[in-house]
Amino acid sequence: MTELLSQEEKAILLRQLHQGPKILVLPNAWDAASARIFEEAGFGAIASTSAGIAFALGYPDGQVIPRDEMLFMLRRIVATVRVPVTADIEAGYGADSVDEVLTTVRGVLAAGAVGINLEDLAEGGAALADADLQSEKIRTIRALADTHGIPLVINARTDIFSLASISAEEKLDRAIRRGNRYLDSGADCVFVPFVKDEPTISALAQGIRGPLNILALPGSPSVSELEALGVRRVSVGGGPARAAMSFTRSVAAELHDLGTYTRFTEQVMTYAEANQLFTKNNF
Repeated sequence: MTELLSQEEKAILLRQLHQGPKILVLPNAWDAASARIFEEAGFGAIASTSAGIAFALGYPDGQVIPRDEMLFMLRRIVATVRVPVTADIEAGYGADSVDEVLTTVRGVLAAGAVGINLEDLAEGGAALADADLQSEKIRTIRALADTHGIPLVINARTDIFSLASISAEEKLDRAIRRGNRYLDSGADCVFVPFVKDEPTISALAQGIRGPLNILALPGSPSVSELEALGVRRVSVGGGPARAAMSFTRSVAAELHDLGTYTRFTEQVMTYAEANQLFTKNNF
């Protein structure tokens, strides 16, 4: 059983996990059950997934889910595990409003989470947010967390590699410049998703003056290979949530088309095992 830690202690621990000696592997949970399963597997910290939570509550991804519903699921995740939890808050549910983003972060802190993932796509997703505005968001978030006495771990995400209108060479240069600017503004880590070739990952790790977070994708280097390239944090996004949805779809197809039950009766967690995840002795 993991020792009970205060919120401040969890934040300190999460920050320390970015410093090694091993790469930080963060699974992304979409509800309390997935969070407990990840914790039981031995992960030292857990992240939420905006896409997975949105899907679980009946919304598409992309800041469509109401802030309060996202925070409800975050509260359930934090309350169900003992390890530090960092929250995917997309662009902060505030578009270009710093005040709205701060409202989101207050909710994250109130939920007991100790980190955030903040992306820099402008509303609509077709362009990057203004770098000055994004830096201001990071500075004000840092100041807010400091007033609460929580060393919140800010993972500053830049989505430049998702934009088809920019050349590969320019993407790399701009990702490094944005990442370092975010670090200078108070971020603890820089998240550059949608990159999986080793030369680019290595260049990012060398150019960004702080921990680099990479998203695991089909064809991505393994965890050990990413560690060797200088990556300090790897996350999996909505992949496990979509895998669970895919399994449920196969269950549905078997039940509907064949009238048989093997998909959900063979080699699956028993009722007792599932119930045991949530007994008071375990969390």
